[in-house]
Amino acid sequence: MPNKSRVLLGEIGAAHGIRGEFVVRSFTADPADIAAYGRLNAADRRELPVLRVVRVTQRGVICRFDGVSDRTTAETLRGTELWVDRDRLPPPDPDDYYHADLIGLSAVTSVGAPLGTIVTVANFGAGDLLEIKPKAGGPTEYIPFTRACVPDVDMAARRVTVVPPEIIEGDENGHDGADPEGLGAKLADIDPDQSPG
Repeated sequence: MPNKSRVLLGEIGAAHGIRGEFVVRSFTADPADIAAYGRLNAADRRELPVLRVVRVTQRGVICRFDGVSDRTTAETLRGTELWVDRDRLPPPDPDDYYHADLIGLSAVTSVGAPLGTIVTVANFGAGDLLEIKPKAGGPTEYIPFTRACVPDVDMAARRVTVVPPEIIEGDENGHDGADPEGLGAKLADIDPDQSPG
């Protein structure tokens, strides 16, 4: 079960250069906002030094911590997760959700039959996907997080309504016009390990 009191904002990758800078994979809507929430914590809750954004590149956000000035120290930070307390984040806009708030919600069909539970929200480059662990067991399934496939998110009831892409009416590719990303393919057949990114 995810920790609802904290939200994962990013993860430190490789060292960059010789002056203590490193690449951060930012999960914020604007990657440069990774440092906008004040002091961050590691997964073990220890407070990290102040994070400073140097610049945004195609590889990620180049950052540095106050007090880290050499490559050797920056290399020891690789894999460090950057967490923030949930109450320091602004409320999401209507129809927007923090991934942490979706994890653990029940997934049901349009008639209310239980499908399973959301275990993560992934993005392999073509938009957000809800990974659902089936109630009956077996492998997890990915469902595009679009209005066509997830027409209702009821945070009060802690559930989402899911219309699997293979049953959305439309053309031979499964597109119905309500899915602007064109993600009508059955994603259970896509191997995420083969996806770029």
